[in-house]
Amino acid sequence: MLTVNGSFPGPEIRVHRGDTVFVNVHNHGEYGVTIHWHGVREPRNPWSDGPENITQCPIPPGTSLLQEIDFTTEEGTLWWHAHSDWSRATVHGAIIIFPAIGTSYPYPRPHAEETIVLASWFKGDVMAIINEALASGGDPNGSDAFTINGQPGDSTYRLMVDYGKTYLLRIINAVMNEEMFFGIANHSLTVVGMDSAYLKPIKSSYIMITPGQTMDVLVTADQAPSHYYMAGSPFADTIAPFDNTTTAAILQYRGNYTPPTSPSFPALPVYNDKYAAMNFTVRLRSLASRAHPVNIPKIIDKRLFITVSVNMIICPNESCAGPGGNRLAASLNNISFQTPKIDILQAYYRSLPGVYNATFPDKPPYFFNFTGDVGNNTLYTGLGTKVKMINYGAAVEIIFQGTNVGAAENHPMHQHGYSFYVVGMGWGNFDHKTDPKTYNLVDPPEVNTFGVPTNGWLTIRFIADNPGVWFQHCHLERHTSWGMDTVLVVKNGNTAATCMRPPPHYMPPCH
Repeated sequence: MLTVNGSFPGPEIRVHRGDTVFVNVHNHGEYGVTIHWHGVREPRNPWSDGPENITQCPIPPGTSLLQEIDFTTEEGTLWWHAHSDWSRATVHGAIIIFPAIGTSYPYPRPHAEETIVLASWFKGDVMAIINEALASGGDPNGSDAFTINGQPGDSTYRLMVDYGKTYLLRIINAVMNEEMFFGIANHSLTVVGMDSAYLKPIKSSYIMITPGQTMDVLVTADQAPSHYYMAGSPFADTIAPFDNTTTAAILQYRGNYTPPTSPSFPALPVYNDKYAAMNFTVRLRSLASRAHPVNIPKIIDKRLFITVSVNMIICPNESCAGPGGNRLAASLNNISFQTPKIDILQAYYRSLPGVYNATFPDKPPYFFNFTGDVGNNTLYTGLGTKVKMINYGAAVEIIFQGTNVGAAENHPMHQHGYSFYVVGMGWGNFDHKTDPKTYNLVDPPEVNTFGVPTNGWLTIRFIADNPGVWFQHCHLERHTSWGMDTVLVVKNGNTAATCMRPPPHYMPPCH
């Protein structure tokens, strides 16, 4: 089991808004690894972003890499994780970003704070699991359990509370392949932040949090002193296989009382309740205050329409382990991303030929009833290392369209180098005439990861003001491995302050 500093989850990084942190990553493992600072913009500095063979090659065993993490507008909770193969299953930890010195939270200061990390537990070697699946073309084995703060049981992790006090829970979904419902029996959750940005407070009995997302949640200990279960269970609106187990821990009041023999359990939605998931996510709104303003692009310079699909690749003589003897794959705009041997950032910076091509399309190869009876439409995907070039300063809109090709599923799309505004979402095929009229251009949530609804659509907007090479991918790990990825290359601006920084003195070699 690969861990950082011998702990699972790994150590927390605690900073204030505006800080710069240097982390020296020593690889004492048996294979190459990279570390990604999930949700940190890294202004003009993709060299420290971390995705394997996108912005760097892996750190070889027995060597080190110094990474610079520049915190700017982020405030709240983020996380770091390995970004090479499936190492992130056990190599991850929280990033806590306190308000800048001299400022405070936009809500009453909680009595105490606690980090809650939801993760996957595999009995097997995760590297062997994905390597065997990629070699055979079949589906990788799923996890055997979920964990809360590294514990798969229901009696090991306990959150101790005092009656009448309010606590800030910093919740991170580090699970590999499942969105999660989470709740605490008999206690209301007040969501006040997400992906290091503040939200208008919303009360709920549960949250739905996708892999890659973080949420800041206030909980007041206002029930009769006792023991109460907190629990996480999967949201999986799909026919694809998933881990249908539940993980639990205990919220325990301090004081003298007789503990219950069977603590109350939260009433979480059933695994495929898409209405419960949507009813929660549509309520998310940016705080949009004077101290925490929003800047939503109104006039769009670059618009992309991207289909999100699970596909297959034909194998000779039906020799693979996927359906019909084919190889399982995934795609964006019917292109299954092929990770190069030399990182794209180095190739872009040094103008190395033959590593990638700048031909990722603005739209899919053809339009059909994406969410209906798709037949064999685009079931078999193309392959390529194709990136999209974006001009510096462009106002970008991306419409992600889920499809019923393969196994339809909720796809949490993550954008490196940026947070983006979720201006709209819905089920079915996106309607270019009517759906833009429903956009929220006043206070949409500002996030770095957000789910494309199963057989639905999601529209995001951002200003391309961070030059560099930035990975975009589904945060369900098997889909990333299958090619549901692309790269946005944001060109340099016209001044030194709007150009990508030069590389550090040392970067890991590519082999």
